[in-house]
Amino acid sequence: MEQQLIQLYLWVCRVYDTQPDLKAQRMSNNHRPPCTDQELMTVYLFGHLQGHFTQRRIYDYTAGHWRAWFPALPSYQAFNRRLNRLSAAFALVLQDSLRQAGERLGGGDDRLLDSLPVMLAKGSRGDAARVARPLAAKGYCASKRLYYHGVKLHLVARKRYKRLPVPESLVLTSAAVHDLTAFQQALAWPEAGALFGDKAYGDVATRAALAARHVTLCVPEKRPLGRPRDEWQAGLWSRFVSAMRQPVESCFNWLIQRAGIQDAAKVRSTDGLLVHCYGKLTVCCFLLLFNS
Repeated sequence: MEQQLIQLYLWVCRVYDTQPDLKAQRMSNNHRPPCTDQELMTVYLFGHLQGHFTQRRIYDYTAGHWRAWFPALPSYQAFNRRLNRLSAAFALVLQDSLRQAGERLGGGDDRLLDSLPVMLAKGSRGDAARVARPLAAKGYCASKRLYYHGVKLHLVARKRYKRLPVPESLVLTSAAVHDLTAFQQALAWPEAGALFGDKAYGDVATRAALAARHVTLCVPEKRPLGRPRDEWQAGLWSRFVSAMRQPVESCFNWLIQRAGIQDAAKVRSTDGLLVHCYGKLTVCCFLLLFNS
């Protein structure tokens, strides 16, 4: 456990040393606080590795078990406030993690495309929710058949044989943004191979644009208009696409179980929501890099 903490701290420090934007963050008189930003980020990430998914539990765990390693750990209020100011830093660390994962873990030419809802409030509470309004909005999760207030994580991942896919491009959008719109406007498009997605991505223009890049878009067949659902059975092609997409579903389940990314009910600000998403994704990238 101590070795993992040291490895994580050195990894965070290396990213800080290679990112000029992170070095230029602090321009105030308090540019050298006793507990550095690198230490705060390490505490947050390490707490997740030990199974603590909220900032309160992470702080209590660190203060109770690792105080000797972080003697200048601030109060919980200062810890929470400073951590929320590191949302841009978490985004840069995540970006570097994705680059390392692509270089080290590789993968085939086939890619998987899907989205995951991150819920601040769900059901009837989603109508009155006002948290993180600049980013979050009301949306609908078809797989769970519920409305929620929150954001969506859109992901393009490189498929690997009998292993979790490697994230290649991701973006956070409002829950009200359609999956196809996010893919068309925000995600990086692959250059070759096959791209497997669900029915939401079955757009003729998008298929043609991908074909021009030598990419084959594979989506399930849609039920014919006017045909009852109980009389419609998916063909072999739809079953094949669903089987190929299974790893991205497993990846999302792993993100939920390993970092608790889908439940953001404790978040109270836009910066807190960004830390929630980018921080938990960084934890999972660390696990992919050093445990694969």
